[in-house]
Parts: sequence; structure tokens; C-alpha cells
Amino acid sequence: MLEPWFGPDLPLGDLPVPRLIEIIEDDAGFDAAGLRQRLAAEAPGAVLDDHTRWRRPLVAAADRLRLLGWISLSLILGATAAMITLAAQAALASNVQVLRVMRLVGAQDSYIARAFVRRFTHRALTGAGLGAAFGMLAIALLPRAAQEGAFLTGLGFQGAGWLWPLTIPPLAAVTAFWATRIAALRTLKGLR
Repeated sequence: MLEPWFGPDLPLGDLPVPRLIEIIEDDAGFDAAGLRQRLAAEAPGAVLDDHTRWRRPLVAAADRLRLLGWISLSLILGATAAMITLAAQAALASNVQVLRVMRLVGAQDSYIARAFVRRFTHRALTGAGLGAAFGMLAIALLPRAAQEGAFLTGLGFQGAGWLWPLTIPPLAAVTAFWATRIAALRTLKGLR
């Protein structure tokens, strides 16, 4: 590890370079407390660094980031539902005369609401599908993991993780369906 800085002829025996021993864990892990005791008995100056000191805050930050992501997704769905509700109410309000004529010829509120629900659900599905496709393309263009361990490389999805963005369009469509249906039926009830 020191060769790139000091060259190949570095006399390691003359330098107080600490000796490092790499421990490779299996699936069961290792007993850190037992290993510390054994090191204290066999090599009194040895130190076991299992990286928990710097890894614990990173794991906590990652957990908080994950929670923030779920909160953000909930807020986005709520904002989507609110926008679709307002758009549906505006569309219904701008077509009051047409709705009254439809009622005169026998159209039920459920039939009228279905037309609006179908239109807004289709638009939400299409828009979310395009957004998810562009988002997946942007993620695919992110830099790959570098061999030298560069910071913020290798971000993105791995394997089946690429299926997660595909859940966004159906989720947006379901949100649009219910928001439009509730708004349409409520608005049509108020027009009586």
C-alpha cells in the first residue's frame, strides 16, 4: 500500500509500519468481543477495528434517508391526488351546462363520473409512465462503480431493483382513479 508513494525499494523493516490482518467474515459473522480478548492476551498492543465506530452513523443516516424517501413519496402521492382533484373539479365546473343536458337525457352520475375517471386515470398513467422511463434512463446514465472506489459511483438499481420504478405508473393511476372518482361524484352531487 505504501509502494505508490515511497517506491518499490522501501525498507519496511526499518519503518514503524503497523501490521494489518484482514478478517474475512462468513455468513455467521465473527465474535468481536471474543476476538478483542484473544488479541489482548496474545498481542497486547493489537487493536481490533471492525469499523462500527464510523459505520454506525452512516447506517443511521441511510435509514433516515430511506424514511425521508418514503415520506417524500407519500407527499408526492398526496400532491398528485390534490392536483387531480382540483383538475377534475375544474373540468366538471367548466362543463356544467353539458352535464345538465346529459342528466336530462338520462345519464346517471356514475356514467358521467366514469368518463372523467377514465380520462384522468389514462393521463396520469401516461404521464407517470413517461416520467418513470426518463428517470430510469437518467439512472442508467449515472457513472458505474469505479475500481478505485471513487465516491458516489455505482448509484442506481441492481438486478430486480430495476422493477421498482415500474410501480410508479400503476400507483399514479390508482391515485388518479380514486381522486377523480371521489371528486367527480362529490361535484356531481353538489350540482343537483
